Amino acid sequence: MKRAQVLQEIRTMEFERIYTGWKTKSLTQEDAARILGVSSRTFRRYINQYDDDGIQGLYDKRLTQASHRRAPVDEVFDVCTLYRQKYSDFNVKHFFRWYQKKHHGSRSYTWVKNTLQTNGLVIKGKIKGVHRKRRERSPYAGMMIHQDGSTHEWVPGKQWDLIVTMDDATNEHYSMFFTQEEGTASSLRGVREVIESFGLFSSFYSDRGSHYWYTPKAGGKVDKKNPTQFGRAMANLGIEMIAAYSPEARGRSERMFKTHQDRLVKELALTGITNMEKANQYINEIYLPNFNDEFVKSPPEEGNVFVPWCGKEIRDILCEQFKRTVNNDNCVSFKGVILQIPSDQYRCHYVKVRVRVNRYDDGSLSVFHGPRRLASFNEIGEILSPKKGQAA
Repeated sequence: MKRAQVLQEIRTMEFERIYTGWKTKSLTQEDAARILGVSSRTFRRYINQYDDDGIQGLYDKRLTQASHRRAPVDEVFDVCTLYRQKYSDFNVKHFFRWYQKKHHGSRSYTWVKNTLQTNGLVIKGKIKGVHRKRRERSPYAGMMIHQDGSTHEWVPGKQWDLIVTMDDATNEHYSMFFTQEEGTASSLRGVREVIESFGLFSSFYSDRGSHYWYTPKAGGKVDKKNPTQFGRAMANLGIEMIAAYSPEARGRSERMFKTHQDRLVKELALTGITNMEKANQYINEIYLPNFNDEFVKSPPEEGNVFVPWCGKEIRDILCEQFKRTVNNDNCVSFKGVILQIPSDQYRCHYVKVRVRVNRYDDGSLSVFHGPRRLASFNEIGEILSPKKGQAA
């Protein structure tokens, strides 16, 4: 029996004794009300109810009659069965999204949570401690971009890296994809996707991974005067790089990855996806829009500070760049690949000339002499553009 019902039973039993005392004038209304713990007015109302309907008149009908808004038993059974059979490893919030989107459920999140807890399908969580906010969010979208990677078994038997590039002010994920291994190429790709879609941002926040920074002493400060390939690209774009010195400093990203490791794994399993190409397609078309729809916050200040990109092709900045000297056969040797430079209208050959080799995030290559692109190649050295050089 619930506490309200127990208190009601005690009150009605006590009332009959006190009512008798009041009728025999051994108790005043004020004394009787004080014993019951109610006001004199409430005691008089009890008297009228008792005189009209007897002891039944004192019962609170809200405790004995079912609410007309209560969900039908069949609906409760269907929701519990759906969770038990298909979503038993989902947390309540994750299940609620699917209940609404895919199964067109109309009940509130609180109703779903209470229903699952009442039926023993979900354990009620402990009350968490007070959260101590260490750092305020950036006031505008585009002021600071976070990027991080997470190695995890996203599908059975396969370890992939998930690369996420997100906004500090809003939590919005601008770029998200799987790759075999986090590195310079994947980091540049994430930044490129942000700039192509939104524009240049002000600052970039990351851990001290070797593709972001050179760190002379393990665990020590980064060397800002000796940039990596990634650092050189950010400097060319005028984007400030900020290094995080502890996991707690990247708490926002760490918490997001916990959510991805819980939700994304389950959704990939539910849809039967096991290869990276289809997994990335699922992220772009379904998972990422749904995630942003649920977790994006309004920035502290309206508007954003993104600056539209109007320069040369962004790929030629957001890539790895290497200096090479052309061999006597008018070829460039690069990482075991031979790149044959075709003839053009400017000169017969480029023997002994210093050129620049750009390696892009998809593995393709281009050879530049100053601002002119001499040729483009795929990752195994097959020429893609035999046209004469053009301004890059």
